[in-house]
Amino acid sequence: MEKLGIIASYSRPRVSNDNPFSEALFRTCKYRPNWPTKGFATKAEAQAWAKSFASWYNGEHLHSAICFVTPNARHAGHDRATLANRASLYENARSQNPERWSGQTRSWQPAGPVWLNPETEISASEIRDAV
Repeated sequence: MEKLGIIASYSRPRVSNDNPFSEALFRTCKYRPNWPTKGFATKAEAQAWAKSFASWYNGEHLHSAICFVTPNARHAGHDRATLANRASLYENARSQNPERWSGQTRSWQPAGPVWLNPETEISASEIRDAV
């Protein structure tokens, strides 16, 4: 890596491409049933797998940080109806079997704004001024 000019970093705060984020994504990749345990035969094969993974990750995988909806549903605004249906379902289940619940049901309110690096967001004018 050093020969390529890549500098190793160790958990820099609020940096989205640093080790903890990368490791979490690698774990998600490696635990997919179609992960090629013997590697990829060609670059094209790796690219096709990555494209398929990104499609699954954004369109099918339910993300806990956004109340178990997909990023695609969240971005399209479809998460609210899904979460309202879940809230109703859970309340109905709780009212039918109250002995199975030790407290309230899970909150199915839509997640608020989600940011990777909220403290490093800067405006276009700040970028122009820095250059």
